Amino acid sequence: MSDLSKDNFDLIVIGSGPAGQKGAIAASKLGKKVAVIDRKYMIGGVSLHRGTIPSKTLREVIIYLSGIRQRSFYGKDYSIKENISGEDLDTRIKIVEQREMAVINDQLKRNGIQLFYGMARFIDKHTVEVDADDGVLQLKAEHFLIACGTRPADNPKIPFDGEKIINVDQILNLKVMPRKMIVIGAGVIGLEYASMFSAMDVEVTLIEQRPEMLTFVDDEIIDRLSYHLRNQNTIFRLNETLKNVKKDTDGMVVAKLESGKTIKAETFVYAVGRQANSDLLNLDVLGVDVDERGRIDVNDQFQTKLSHIYAAGDVIGFPALAASSMEQGRMAACNMFGAPANYKPELLPYGIYTIPEISMIGKTEQELTAAKVPYETGISRFVELARSGIMGLEIGVLKLLFDPKTLKLHGVHIIGETATELIHIGQSVISFGGTIEYFRDTVFNYPTLAEAYKVAALDGLNKL
Repeated sequence: MSDLSKDNFDLIVIGSGPAGQKGAIAASKLGKKVAVIDRKYMIGGVSLHRGTIPSKTLREVIIYLSGIRQRSFYGKDYSIKENISGEDLDTRIKIVEQREMAVINDQLKRNGIQLFYGMARFIDKHTVEVDADDGVLQLKAEHFLIACGTRPADNPKIPFDGEKIINVDQILNLKVMPRKMIVIGAGVIGLEYASMFSAMDVEVTLIEQRPEMLTFVDDEIIDRLSYHLRNQNTIFRLNETLKNVKKDTDGMVVAKLESGKTIKAETFVYAVGRQANSDLLNLDVLGVDVDERGRIDVNDQFQTKLSHIYAAGDVIGFPALAASSMEQGRMAACNMFGAPANYKPELLPYGIYTIPEISMIGKTEQELTAAKVPYETGISRFVELARSGIMGLEIGVLKLLFDPKTLKLHGVHIIGETATELIHIGQSVISFGGTIEYFRDTVFNYPTLAEAYKVAALDGLNKL
C-alpha cells in the first residue's frame, strides 16, 4: 500500500498495552504511518488499569502502611496504620495510574501515532471496523499487530458477585479488608495477592490443584517463599480441587474441596488463568490459529499464519510479563518492516512481585539436573550484608549457578528486597557469556545489596 489515504496505514495496532505501545512506537521510528485502536478508558491496556501498575502500586502501599519493612526494629506488631481500608489503597493507585496514562498518551502523540478509540474487529484481511463513540469507521492497513491482551478466565461453576466472590481484576475494588481470604490458584498472580494480603495480617488460604507451585522457578526459592508465607499465617492447600463455592446465610463465603474440606472466609478470589481477548476480533474471517483460551499461535518472528498479521504480548501466552511483552511488540514491528531484530527469550528476566519479591534469569537447579549439566552454587544471605541490617531486612538470598570448570554463569536466582532490580546485574553477565570471576573481581558500593553478588561468588569459588 504505497499510496496511503487518510484511513490507510502501514500498521494498525489493536491494543495499547505494553506490546502495542512499543510495537507502534518502533514502527513509527522506522518512518511508518501507524494507528492504535483501543477503548478510551483502557489506554495503557490491562497492564495499566487492572494488572501490573495497580497491583505493584498496591504492593507498595501495603508494604508502607503495614510497616512490614520496619518490624525487625520496632516489633512484629508494628504498623503505620492499624485498620487499612480500600480507600487507603485506592488513593495511591489512582495517582500512579493517571500519571502513567499521561506518559503513554504523550509518547504516542510525540511519535505521530494516531489513536482511535473503540472496539476493533476484522472484516477482511486488510480492513478493521472500529465501533467508536461517534459511530462506526473502517480502517485499512498493510500490516497488523494484535496486542489485545487478556481478561480473567471465567468459570461457570463460580457465582461471581464482584464483592465477596471476585476475580483478580476485581480485587482492587475491595472496600473493606477481610479478616480471612481464600485464593484459588497459586500461579504468579495468586501468589502475589496472597502475599500482599497476608502482610496485612489477613489469614489467607491458598488453594492449588497441582502438587507444586511455579515449577519454572528454582525449587529452593519457592521453598523459601513458602516458609516465609507460612510464618505470616498463609495456609497452603496444594493438590486440592475446588468442588463448589457459595455464600452462607451469615455473609461468609464457603468453599468446598473435592477432598471433603470446607473453608470459610469473607472474600474469595479466583486467580486461575487468563482468557485472551482475541475472541472479540472476529478472527474467523482471517483463519488465524488460536487455542482453547484464545491465545494466538505465532512463529519466532511473532508472525501468524498470515504473513502480514503479527501478535505479541499476553495474547500469545507465556511468559505474559509486561517486560517481555514490550520487547515482543518492538521485535514484531522490526520483523515486519525489515529492521534488525534479535529476540533472545532465554535472556528474559522474570520478576514475581510477592512479598518478598522473586527474580531469576537463566537455568534453575532442576533444569540443569535434568539436562545432566554439572554445576556448583554460590549463596549469599541478605542477613549477612551490612545494608540489610541498615534496612531491617531479615529475608533474602541470592544464588548463583555456574559451571565448576569454566566458571561460566548458568543462572541467578534471588528472593528478597529489590530482587527485581538486582537481577539485572546477573542478566548483563549472562548476556555477555561471563563467569563468576566478574563478581569476585568487581568492587561494589558498600553498603549495598548488590554486594551479595560478590559474597555469592566467593562462596561458590570456595567450594571448588
